[in-house]
Amino acid sequence: MKLSSIFRVTLILVTFSISCSPSSEPTATRDTFPDLSGPYLGQQVPDTLPVLFAPGVVSTGMFTRDVAISPDGKEIFFCVAIGNYTYSTILFTREVNGLWMKPEIVPFSGGPGVMDFEPALSADGSKLFFLSTRPDGEEPVGDQDIWVVERSTEGWGEPRNLGEPVNSDGGEFFPSLTQDGTIYFTHNDKGSGLNQVFRSRWAEGAFQEPELLPEQVNCGTNRFNAFVSPDESYMVVPAVGMEDAFDGVDYYIVFRNQDERWSEPINMGAHINQDNARGWSPYVSPGGKYFFFMATRTTEIESTDWTYEKLVELNNSPGNGNADIYWMDAGFIEDLRPDGF
Repeated sequence: MKLSSIFRVTLILVTFSISCSPSSEPTATRDTFPDLSGPYLGQQVPDTLPVLFAPGVVSTGMFTRDVAISPDGKEIFFCVAIGNYTYSTILFTREVNGLWMKPEIVPFSGGPGVMDFEPALSADGSKLFFLSTRPDGEEPVGDQDIWVVERSTEGWGEPRNLGEPVNSDGGEFFPSLTQDGTIYFTHNDKGSGLNQVFRSRWAEGAFQEPELLPEQVNCGTNRFNAFVSPDESYMVVPAVGMEDAFDGVDYYIVFRNQDERWSEPINMGAHINQDNARGWSPYVSPGGKYFFFMATRTTEIESTDWTYEKLVELNNSPGNGNADIYWMDAGFIEDLRPDGF
């Protein structure tokens, strides 16, 4: 069965198709999709405590992670995985004539047998970088590389492998872009489970030789999927093996000053990191207003609700132990910044 069919069965709300062109009109009816207007899918903005992002639309009970938002805030990308990543793809929704359209698979998807994940937009929104396992040349399906697709007035073009020096015969994933075009990403050597965060500067129209970031960023016993702020003043790093961790994978923040010195990693706290709730996909919205993060939290069932019906309801809802996307006011980030950074 095609991924699009599985997705429509799993998420009742997702039954439409729209054009990829930013200027075009939707080509299908809205059916029963709610009228959502205003920034961030018309959701009530959060305060200092994290809440589910767009429950029933983005956070649905499927394994959901990764966020990228266009500079004008009118387009949101996120990802879903089904069957332990058997099917995994990038979805998008956008605002058309004041209303948000139903999520749809991106038009440049590699199809059911390919993992497309971890979207990251360039500062001007004209390019989208993402992880893909699609074949390229002699490489078979399954090799993790970073790809890029460019947008024109007619919509998205054909994706291309970013190539050397960013990609190698190992794995490269979770791109994150700065304002000046520098790309941060995670790399592992072929056959190795050790992940390390690198960056590649953009200069003279090309990415430069990647440089391994210091131990403050590559903290713990393993780490991956690091998000860099557009001004490069901090990074959010999901890390394993830290002494003050709440669970196996926690979010840490590392600050950078103008002298290229990095602070020691700081646990982002109990509102974000919890026991029995791992997370490995951070993002901060354009302008630095909101912090988004993935977490595998499970809603508690009261003894009075201990029924088969309640279990079915929980299984088909956010908070069932699959990954969900949460968001909160990002002002706390500055509160964590140490002196000198």
